[in-house]
Amino acid sequence: MIDALIPEFDKALRAVFASAPTRRPMPGEDLPEAEMSEDEKRHVAALMRVNHCGEICAQALYQGQALSSRHPAVKRELDQAAWEETEHLNWTERRIAELGGRKSVFNPLWYAGSLAIGVVAGKFGDAWSLGFLAETERQVEGHLEGHKAMLPTQDRKSWEVLEQMKVDEVRHAETANHYGARELPAPVKLAMKLSSKVMTKLSYLA
Repeated sequence: MIDALIPEFDKALRAVFASAPTRRPMPGEDLPEAEMSEDEKRHVAALMRVNHCGEICAQALYQGQALSSRHPAVKRELDQAAWEETEHLNWTERRIAELGGRKSVFNPLWYAGSLAIGVVAGKFGDAWSLGFLAETERQVEGHLEGHKAMLPTQDRKSWEVLEQMKVDEVRHAETANHYGARELPAPVKLAMKLSSKVMTKLSYLA
């Protein structure tokens, strides 16, 4: 039991404190840096910090669900999606650094909470777990689209990062539905949206 938990603990430490790896190049990395005011840079860095926090949560959520999943194929898909979320961590972290910003001080809290939610969701069975995952990805898709609209129009580098993240999230939701995700009750969806708003506001500030 302890031997099985050690790799999971290592994943948590790496997600929160280490630089994330990526196989794919960062979207927009070859584009020139746009001319932006200091206020615009701070704003975009804060938006990317929020998205980085979302990826921290996704890492923990997928990890928790994979730990609880009873279906080998579902577990494989969760692991693959988690890897792509790791790449998103890399891209958002690099973009934050390019803009002179910093990651959120709340990341350990977000990770711990999301891991617990993932484990609990997994305990209800793969159909409900995948339903939670699909709804999460749908909400993240809308969130990313909103952030794209909030970027300075000249900042194509950040736009490209958010666009590719959105494409990946849509595919994750489709995969969850393919494997039998159940539609969540409306009160659960509402609770997810409210908790997301709290995380977004806090992460934007710090």
